[in-house]
Amino acid sequence: MPPDPLTYKDAGVDIDAGEALVERIAPAAKATRRPGADADLGGFGGLFDLKAAGFSDPVLVASTDGVGTKLKIAIDTGLYTGIGQDLVAMCVNDIVVQGAEPLFFLDYYATGKLDVNAAAVVVEGIAHACKASGCALIGGETAEMPGLYARGDFDLAGFSVGAVERGHILPKTGAMRAGDVVIGIASSGVHSNGYSLVRRVVEQLGASYDSFASFAQPMTLGEALMVPTRLYVKSALAAIRAGGVKGLAHITGGGITENTPRALPQGLDAEIDLDAWTPPGVFGWLAKSASIAAEEMLRTFNCGIGLIAVADEKHAGAVIDAFQNNGEKAKRIGALVPGEGEAKVRYKGKLRL
Repeated sequence: MPPDPLTYKDAGVDIDAGEALVERIAPAAKATRRPGADADLGGFGGLFDLKAAGFSDPVLVASTDGVGTKLKIAIDTGLYTGIGQDLVAMCVNDIVVQGAEPLFFLDYYATGKLDVNAAAVVVEGIAHACKASGCALIGGETAEMPGLYARGDFDLAGFSVGAVERGHILPKTGAMRAGDVVIGIASSGVHSNGYSLVRRVVEQLGASYDSFASFAQPMTLGEALMVPTRLYVKSALAAIRAGGVKGLAHITGGGITENTPRALPQGLDAEIDLDAWTPPGVFGWLAKSASIAAEEMLRTFNCGIGLIAVADEKHAGAVIDAFQNNGEKAKRIGALVPGEGEAKVRYKGKLRL
């Protein structure tokens, strides 16, 4: 007797669930429309019209990223609301530090069995973050791959493209001079880097994500660790328009130590005063809970500084005002000093953990 006929759903892939997800997220994606991006979701590719966006001689800037093992905490806690913003921020923040305006974004969501409600929360978060960054969500992919992911697990990746007029690309390393001001823009917490170490600390402590966070009550530990990455696009573009910005650095994996030199020329170092700011309590909790040295903290986490700007002394105040007028906390944290060879960070003072 022949076996019963198989369907794709029998193999673990539910086409109807995928279509239900697209239908649910369509309004959120539509809300991200901007000049240059007017098409609905559902095409084979996403379209963007650079001319309609107002560019005359643009250079494209592209970035792709994920959210690292922060995703594992989201899965373990069911706290999915902010993870979409994390994904967008990791891409668009990397674009704006080149002086570029993020134009469009695409996401990739992969899972073993599609949970429409969970996926919708994630993608709606992506759409809201795109809208806040002036970036159109023009497409994406949802992949249901049974056998590749454990039940309940999923993965996220994002891809964004921006544009900058040819003469406005950052950093302007040739214009940087000793005495230029280093400005620190506050982070909201750990953002989306170093979570393998964060999870190791939680494991060693035997802590529960449902317990209260001693450093951020009344939040639970899970809620405190899932605070999303800040979106610096609008504030950074405002600071650039204020004039005087010579370079920007997004402080991601590698911390302040490794990321700041990426925006500097040879022969100039960034001297940063660690006494200039107080990191959010989560960093002190991590350092004290696992005896993590300040040097290791500074090359793993953002330690309270999510973005760094370099500006000349004349315009530093206007740059700081531009960030603060757009909802950020910004202040002088150092200056450029003469160095030898490849740029590096020199620290003075003590990190207030």
